[in-house]
Amino acid sequence: MRKRFQKIVLLLYLVLYLPGVLSADTKTVTDHLGRTVRIPVHAKRIISLAPSITEVIFALEQSHRLVGVTMFSDFPSEAQKLPKVGSYVHLNIEKIVALKPDLCIAVKDGNPIEVVSFLEKLDIPVYAVDPRDLEAVMTSIIEIGDVLDTSDNAKKLVDDMQARISQVKTAVSGSSTRPKVFFQIGIAPIVAIGNDTFIHELITMAGGYNLTAGPIAYPRYSREQVLRLAPEIFIITSMARGGAFEQVKAEWQRWPDMPAIKNNRIHLVNSDFFDRATPRLVDGLEVLAKIIHPELFGGVQ
Repeated sequence: MRKRFQKIVLLLYLVLYLPGVLSADTKTVTDHLGRTVRIPVHAKRIISLAPSITEVIFALEQSHRLVGVTMFSDFPSEAQKLPKVGSYVHLNIEKIVALKPDLCIAVKDGNPIEVVSFLEKLDIPVYAVDPRDLEAVMTSIIEIGDVLDTSDNAKKLVDDMQARISQVKTAVSGSSTRPKVFFQIGIAPIVAIGNDTFIHELITMAGGYNLTAGPIAYPRYSREQVLRLAPEIFIITSMARGGAFEQVKAEWQRWPDMPAIKNNRIHLVNSDFFDRATPRLVDGLEVLAKIIHPELFGGVQ
């Protein structure tokens, strides 16, 4: 039934929308995955297929070209007013087609390849990025800037990010200590972070030592294992909202012998600074630098 409906959508698109798309001037580009994609020279109707892409487009001052975004595209607040096309994992093809995009921008990690392939059969170009670390995030911003013909804005944004990163690196290079950090991203079970994550990179860059570094991206721990690690700094973030953060913090404070608790170095942070491939990762770096090395950045102990 689903395949039949997709065929109907395809037929309608070919009849109603495709002539307008094909008449536009196009150029050929290579996306972050090495794919060759033909896109409009001046895309006017863009759909972002992930919250991180939405943020980047707003940061590039091109939000006026957005006609659709995914659920949880909540930053900046203006993004919440745009039409939704499902979540980035469960995209709604019918809604995407109805918005008549001339370009979709996707992420490799999350967007289903079968949906991307179907959109391309409709001659809706899909440009994909794959930002795995901070450097790749900046590369993605430059590439999206090129695609949207706003390279100057992209360069200015990345130059600012690089300058702020350099300030942090220079400051922590003079420190002889690397405090031991436990970064909790999941509440039940306790989930920490391994090497292949933005958070590990940011902790290291901010002059800390990630106690849970290793090949597993998101390792799980028991309370006893965490206590044995004896973190000097404890940081908590989660997708959960409301009072969950404070509750977890209060529970850990029942263990006063943990160095982080003994020295009042347990902190709550905004998860959006750490789990989205956007310029706000640099905000996250600066937050961590103040937490890990308050003596260098005027943070709190």
